[in-house]
Amino acid sequence: TCNFFLRALKFFLRILLFSDGFLEYQVDRCVFNSTELKDIEYISSWYFNKVEDVRFSSSVGEYVGYTEPGLKYAADWNKDQAQMAAWRAQKETYCQHNIGIWYSNPLSKSAPPTVKLHSTTPLSSQHPAMLVCSVYDFYPSKIKVSWHRDGQEVSADVTSTEEMADGDWYYQTHSHLEYTPRSGEKISCVVEHASLKEPLKTDWDPSMPESERNKLAIGASGLILGLILSLAGFIYYKRKSRGQSRNPTHRPVHT
Repeated sequence: TCNFFLRALKFFLRILLFSDGFLEYQVDRCVFNSTELKDIEYISSWYFNKVEDVRFSSSVGEYVGYTEPGLKYAADWNKDQAQMAAWRAQKETYCQHNIGIWYSNPLSKSAPPTVKLHSTTPLSSQHPAMLVCSVYDFYPSKIKVSWHRDGQEVSADVTSTEEMADGDWYYQTHSHLEYTPRSGEKISCVVEHASLKEPLKTDWDPSMPESERNKLAIGASGLILGLILSLAGFIYYKRKSRGQSRNPTHRPVHT
């Protein structure tokens, strides 16, 4: 999923600045890619001098410590069942309640991407074919591009570029899938972005477009015409050569 932070909630809720310069603060946030409860994660993190000591995540359901003090905090806080129930409820009571408002805001200030699929031959690969999914003209820059084969996400033999700025507030990115074609398979490029209410899926059509067929026909016709002209020239040359060889050689008469 295309997780992104749209807003830090209650940022620096508690800031304790001591005379010796130590800084402790808490950051609460909702991570989401839709307004559905299953797509939302509530995270509350405690930091000391920019190092995260302990974190509560709704996906885990309890506090987890990352430093020696954080391990002690997590062990103590997880024992308070009433407090833990309140933290677990934040995903629904706080995040889902507000995300409906926040989600509509970026949707109105973002540009949806356009997707183009084409095939090419990899220069060096164990696979004979490569698909390129090019995504253009989207804003903001955070985006996820994935490949699906017969409904299942593909992770092997996939490479992607970073989101590249076009210089006009828009971005582009390109994802490559090296693969061996199989009969009857269905390959899709799936794009997830803040401007989209649901993922944008573009299916690969292996049949050649009419424009490509026309180009191929013109190229083949030119090649055949060139071969015919070359053959006609060769036949003319051979006939002329044989005609010249049959003429008698006139030697000068000496008296």
